Amino acid sequence: MIFLTAFLTGLLGSFHCAGMCGPIALAVPTIGKSTAQQLLSKVMYNLGRIVTYAILGSLLGTFGLGLKLAGMQQSISIAAGILIVLVAIFSTQTIEKWIGNPFSLVKGNTISRLFQSPTLISVFTIGLLNGLLPCGFVYVGLIGSVATQHALEGALFMALFGLGTFPMMLGVGMVGQFLTAHARTSINKWVPVFAILIGCVFIARGLNLGIPYLSPKIETDQTTVKECCKPS
Repeated sequence: MIFLTAFLTGLLGSFHCAGMCGPIALAVPTIGKSTAQQLLSKVMYNLGRIVTYAILGSLLGTFGLGLKLAGMQQSISIAAGILIVLVAIFSTQTIEKWIGNPFSLVKGNTISRLFQSPTLISVFTIGLLNGLLPCGFVYVGLIGSVATQHALEGALFMALFGLGTFPMMLGVGMVGQFLTAHARTSINKWVPVFAILIGCVFIARGLNLGIPYLSPKIETDQTTVKECCKPS
């Protein structure tokens, strides 16, 4: 359930990404003139984004594991859900304004050279850097990766999030921003609603309600507890 949530988060959030990162996707240099070569360059760019997301997810999943070992297993999921709801209420655009200009990292001679260099390595590197740009919906995904409480699961969570954004961002890169401004505005109105639903899923997961898939019962390892409490 949690990994399906990651993919759906990325899929719906990709409409937001199309508006924020669409100009970068369009500016990514294409390699060759054939459709296959151009498609490959766009795939490499998006693969770079997904790799960065997975690395960040692994780091935050490890952080979540540390909290879990500290006895905060249920609290992590509940806190993650509350944070996601707050991000949705304040809107992802507001969070991005607090963090800074999302296009600030694409300035400078080093970045300019990447955009002027039509190689697979350069477009992949642009994707890696793009994954670090401030994005409110990516923050929703990263909060969710903390709740996985595991490095590999955190990486998988964010990789699936990235795969959810892949179709839209690939389409933007290949045929331009085919969604009109009005269509993007209409879709973005529903994005906070979906984010709140995601937050509620994490809260329910942490409440230990015993509902299969949605809020499975967290079993305490009594043997481990007894061993820890056993007098020497």
